[in-house]
Amino acid sequence: MQNKGFVKVIAVLLALTCLFYFSFSFVVRHYESKAEAMNAKVAGSGDRYLDSMRNVVVYPVIGKTLKDCEALQIGLGLDLKGGMDVILEVSVPDVVKNLAGDNANTPAFKKAADEAYTDYKQGKGDFVEMFVRHYGEANGQGKLGAVFATGLKAKNITFSSSDNEVRSALNDEVDAAVENANLVVRQRVDKFGVAQPNIQILRGKGQIGQIMVEMPGIKEPERVRKLLQGSANLEFWETYNRSEIQSQLASLDLIGTAVDTTATDTTATAQPAAKTNAAAPKFSQLVMNAGGRDGSAVGVARLADTAAVNAIINSPAAKSKLPKDLRLAWDVKSNSGIVTLYALKGNGNNMTPTMQGAVIADAKADFNPTTHAPIVSMDMTSDGSREWAAMTGKNVGRDVAVVLDGVVYSAPRVNGQISGGKTEISGVFTIDDTKDLANVLNSGKMPAPTNIISEETIGPSLGAASIQAGLESAIIAFVLLMIFMCCYYGIIPGMVANLALILNFFFTAGVLTSFQAALTMSGIAGMVLSLGMAVDANVLIYERTKEELRAGKNIKSALAAGYGNAFSAIFDSNLTSIITAVILYNVGTGPIRGFALTLGIGICASFFTAVWISRIIFEHFLNKDKWLNLTFDTKLSRGLLQNCNFNFLQKASKAYVIFGIVLLAGLASLGVRGLSKGIDFTGGRNFVIEFEQKNTTPEQVKNVVAKSIRPLDNNATVNAIEVSTTQGKAVRLTTNYMINSDATDADEQVEQVIWKSLYDGGLIKADYNTFKNRDDHTGGSIVSAQKVGASVASEMTKDAIWATMLSLIAIFIYILVRFRNVAFSVGSVVALTIDTMLIIGMYSLCWGWVPFSLEVDQTFVGAVLTAIGYSINDKVVVFDRIRENLGLYPHRETTKLFNDSINQTLARTLMTSLTTLLVLLCIFILGGDSIRSFAFAMILGVIFGTMSSIFLAAPIANRVLGKKRAAAATAE
Repeated sequence: MQNKGFVKVIAVLLALTCLFYFSFSFVVRHYESKAEAMNAKVAGSGDRYLDSMRNVVVYPVIGKTLKDCEALQIGLGLDLKGGMDVILEVSVPDVVKNLAGDNANTPAFKKAADEAYTDYKQGKGDFVEMFVRHYGEANGQGKLGAVFATGLKAKNITFSSSDNEVRSALNDEVDAAVENANLVVRQRVDKFGVAQPNIQILRGKGQIGQIMVEMPGIKEPERVRKLLQGSANLEFWETYNRSEIQSQLASLDLIGTAVDTTATDTTATAQPAAKTNAAAPKFSQLVMNAGGRDGSAVGVARLADTAAVNAIINSPAAKSKLPKDLRLAWDVKSNSGIVTLYALKGNGNNMTPTMQGAVIADAKADFNPTTHAPIVSMDMTSDGSREWAAMTGKNVGRDVAVVLDGVVYSAPRVNGQISGGKTEISGVFTIDDTKDLANVLNSGKMPAPTNIISEETIGPSLGAASIQAGLESAIIAFVLLMIFMCCYYGIIPGMVANLALILNFFFTAGVLTSFQAALTMSGIAGMVLSLGMAVDANVLIYERTKEELRAGKNIKSALAAGYGNAFSAIFDSNLTSIITAVILYNVGTGPIRGFALTLGIGICASFFTAVWISRIIFEHFLNKDKWLNLTFDTKLSRGLLQNCNFNFLQKASKAYVIFGIVLLAGLASLGVRGLSKGIDFTGGRNFVIEFEQKNTTPEQVKNVVAKSIRPLDNNATVNAIEVSTTQGKAVRLTTNYMINSDATDADEQVEQVIWKSLYDGGLIKADYNTFKNRDDHTGGSIVSAQKVGASVASEMTKDAIWATMLSLIAIFIYILVRFRNVAFSVGSVVALTIDTMLIIGMYSLCWGWVPFSLEVDQTFVGAVLTAIGYSINDKVVVFDRIRENLGLYPHRETTKLFNDSINQTLARTLMTSLTTLLVLLCIFILGGDSIRSFAFAMILGVIFGTMSSIFLAAPIANRVLGKKRAAAATAE
């Protein structure tokens, strides 16, 4: 073996690098153990100890603090540690409208914006692209320059600018807004105290304006939602007293009745209107008297009635009855389901506040010196101080309202002019409320509103269950592989292969840590699968070595020839798998990217350890005249699958019929039953709920929740299946109710509906706060939740289709370039396409009656693409032997040559399939619900892929190549 010294140096450097990065985990674990011991004695003392140590140098050799070590240690993903994964979307329509200024109010602009927003929601393209197209189609090309000449003046946009120039400038402004929003989000998350957050702007197609935020260990998702979505738009309003607008508010009861003076034709519309609205509650029935002093609080209403009240007060009829400068706004918090309505007074005859903008210099969580209640104290800027003094001086004896993001946080009465620029926000707040509010105010205003379009929260118990399942499947798969290799190839060859597997695992984990990539459940699956695929290289080498031994060579020559002859097959099969991993990484999101990264690293590590490290070990002992009697078989495997002479191609016609029947059955099922699509492709929310009553069934949960949701939205879907956590069985509830709502409290509304339906149905006993607490499972609670918006689901569907097509195209091109014959490319891609359709068809046939979920989601797409990678791996090995035999026996009849090649590689084909199936069965049985569907798809992929390599790919290539060789022979 050449370059042996170089390989040893690389191996040593790689091992030292891995150990270096592993050392950070040992340092962090040391201090975490101390903290756990302290917490056991005094609750909370350990957490305070860790906080105090985070900026202290704890790794003096390299000068790293505990905080640095935490960032460099082996990170656990949200599915293993628990936490929250959010995709925020900056409102691009609002950015565009702000840049248009007053032109945004024109009918032409509104029409184009509405159409663009509809197209964007349906996944047809980005908002800016759709807006420019619709505006141009309706108003002619080259008209957008006039709309944005003022707002985009800094971008050199003039009245004569082309639509393409405007589009480019708008995209630049959107990018700038997203960058600013990213900075604001980063500041808020950092001050929130999240360890190892991952915040990044998403740059892919269809992801304009999106920011991904991963926060491990988060237990209060509702608090985080408010923190991330708050735009920090702080305003100070003058107010109306209740007595000043009492009569106007009372007149709202008359809307739509016979005596409504706003009707244009009372006699014509009185009776129908009265009939239509007879059953509708009146304003005075929804909003009750607030009582107390005559101030800005004009009434109170039930939280459930706020939507109905908003519909009344925002109606054109109401606006004609109420003062032009009156704005009615709700309190930020409800008290026992009751929320207060305030009357704000605009500045002059418009709806703008008296003070707004960047008037706050500093905000901090504090306590009222008299009542000791939590408050937020604020210091204003010099300009803000002057405006505040003028405003409070003008409103002595009246309320002023402090409004943040459209809701009233405080409405104190002014007792005298306030100078010096100090003020406070007080109310029914907790300490956490005031900390978050101060954080939002200090981090600055968002450049545009942000909405959560995708969200996943995982409780610690579900994370613990995933760790346990992942470790069990990995350890058992690893042990079984080691036993299999020793039983089939002998103790010494088996242990050399096993050592290569151990080094493969070590290098994969070390490189993954050096990339600061979090280890996820899908990552563990990728690691375990890469171990199974790593065995393939050892099997190829050992089988080729056995062939050389049977040809009469001594062990040294046979081993050298075995490694040499197997190299091209190993290289090609590994490279095709890496192509699939690269496509998965670039097209997939979240867990799929984690899986692809781990699989790619594992494949590279397996190539290095199997091809070079194991060879160095063999040569080291052989050069010392040891291990000279190796036969690479045992009593169990001796003679097995040797000298086979099956006529596979003769059976090809029958195989075509069988494959065709199964394929048609799958396609028919797809047409009739379809697939069980997950929320990744449909949009919706998933909730994993644990129940104290262990006999609670998914059917019970589905029925009680559907009973509550259907009256609210007849088109909403509700489904439930059984899953497992560390506490035992749980139910995963799926619904698309309110998935298209832009309301900031939509998630909370959905959770409240689910809680109430389960509570009223007698399935849970917990109150709402306990129900949504990911830690406290008393009486039943949510342990994880996931949300995927409709636009995100549409993009995921497109990405899945593109990923599959790109994989097939890339493999076709690679096989064509590598084998220099289109026959092999055609055979491979046709067989791979049929493999893919068979897997999808089986999912359609089986979902609903197998005892586990066959939901089609991002993980399923990853499994299909991985199965494609595995299948081409198998086909490349067969084709490599055919290519070799074509060179050795150029005049042999094509069909016989193909049959001989398939028989020669049969042992490798079946052994690799068996070892991979062994690993997949461990994942399927022990890996937990989160990856069981993935394992099932891969099992199908291995079975179909092995069969198609022999009975589809090779026969198709034989037909194409046979015709070419026959034509060439005729021409000669």
